[in-house]
Amino acid sequence: MQAVEGYAIGLDFGSNAVRCVVIDCATGHEAGVGVWGYRCGDKGVFGSASNPHVARQDPKDFVDGLCAVVPMALLDAVEKNPSFSIDSVIGVGIDTTGSTPMPVDENLKPLAFREEFRDNLNAKAWMWKDHSSVSEAELITRKAKEIRPEYLSICGGTYSSEWYFSKVFHCLNVDPQVFDAAYIWLEMADYLPALLCGIDCVDDMKFSVCAAGHKAMFNESWGGFPDSSFWESIDPRLGEYRDRLPSRAYSSDHRAGELCVEWSRKLGLPAGIPVAVGAFDAHLGAVGAGVGAGRMVKIIGTSVCDVLVGADVDQIPGVCGIVDGSIVPGMKGIEAGQSAVGDIFNWFIEKVCGGDASTFAQLEEQAAKLKPGQSGLMALDWQNGNRSILADARLTGLIVGLTLQTTQAEIYRCLLEATAFGARRILDRLEEYGVDVREVVACGGIAEKNPLFMQIYADVLGRTMMISASSQTCALGAAIMAMVAAGIYPDVPAAQKRVCSFKEEVYRPVSSAKVVYDQLYKVYCELHDSFGFGNHASVMKELLKIRQ
Repeated sequence: MQAVEGYAIGLDFGSNAVRCVVIDCATGHEAGVGVWGYRCGDKGVFGSASNPHVARQDPKDFVDGLCAVVPMALLDAVEKNPSFSIDSVIGVGIDTTGSTPMPVDENLKPLAFREEFRDNLNAKAWMWKDHSSVSEAELITRKAKEIRPEYLSICGGTYSSEWYFSKVFHCLNVDPQVFDAAYIWLEMADYLPALLCGIDCVDDMKFSVCAAGHKAMFNESWGGFPDSSFWESIDPRLGEYRDRLPSRAYSSDHRAGELCVEWSRKLGLPAGIPVAVGAFDAHLGAVGAGVGAGRMVKIIGTSVCDVLVGADVDQIPGVCGIVDGSIVPGMKGIEAGQSAVGDIFNWFIEKVCGGDASTFAQLEEQAAKLKPGQSGLMALDWQNGNRSILADARLTGLIVGLTLQTTQAEIYRCLLEATAFGARRILDRLEEYGVDVREVVACGGIAEKNPLFMQIYADVLGRTMMISASSQTCALGAAIMAMVAAGIYPDVPAAQKRVCSFKEEVYRPVSSAKVVYDQLYKVYCELHDSFGFGNHASVMKELLKIRQ
């Protein structure tokens, strides 16, 4: 291969902040970095006092974040290396959370920017963890099972309240004024590349196959998105809406377009450099963490997304997405995950213990002294519902085995273990359907800062756990796509070989702990099945009904 030169920009729009990295295309070295926290709402999130399932974001945060974080990262690169030249930047890649769609007009302008909708939560971006669309998701699932079962074959057999069409449909039901004012709903992963390229027409956009395939039932075998007649059977207005959607979607090694003059001036980047087609954070995070055959990547944060690739994978019940080219072009991308992990730990420390970061450290130290099974506790990790393998947002958390002697540290460790058992349940389902998982790469702040968490996962999963060397794997994955879109590398695996690496710390299963965890896992599965779909499946939903 000829000498590789230049730098790529990777942008990662997360739940609470946007991150930008400047990556050396030859080595993967992080030449510059910038982080900008969202300013609107509560750390970027708008909730609702009347509906705890609502989670919205203001697109102003995304636009303001762009303008702030790219110059910040470029300045950091110059300060670290005075010879760095902005003219050496070869392209931009973008990832976002998802499904996080928002309503826009015919010119792709967010309705949230209009004065009449400025304070309307329904006109904002509907965050990935917004679960207000449960009834709509259930209707979509039921209708698909009746007349288009193939639509559910690529998303685990159930359409989720977290996903694109559930949210569009819910808006139609609760706020027809916003629905009628919108020409189309765009995932942030589609909106932001179009914005940078100066695109103001849907027909000129290149939609992300990652977003469309994993969250909107897009598949080329049935002509793209689910057909109009399917949506008309649910609501005629959805059938009309379907006709505005595109017929094609693209992997992120394609160019969405080129950076327009307006945004090149705002960001301080060369005009005309390629902007890669967008994708979701977990999927590009997996690319940045070196995902490949036999290697699962766990993107660990407020929630967890499990990402894998495979050549011959079709349907896996309870696994929320299998899409061609959504992660590594030319391979099928597999997505599963847990709706809450870091959020569960934060909930316990802040809401239950009334603590802060120092409380985390104290409980971590105390919990590390406990042996597996010592507390006599077991929990279900469903405080934010269950994404995989039950796909039910109305499930809630559970702790069994509490006594008058139970300590905070015991509960904390129990919650760590519960998330690990939830991860193993997913792993078992993948293996049941022939997906080979020999090793696991973790990335995110929890993986880097919490050795107890990592060791518990190694013991419970029975797998070697590695950590990505990059602390910004999602942004790195976005930068890799910029490199490929710009022609610096011929494909994603070639780029990964040069720019992806791992930390020296490796966590391996401890046999004595694994024996105990195997016993505890059987208890977890018994609770999981009983409260998920068995004899006690109505308990949590009945409690929700009474509360409402």
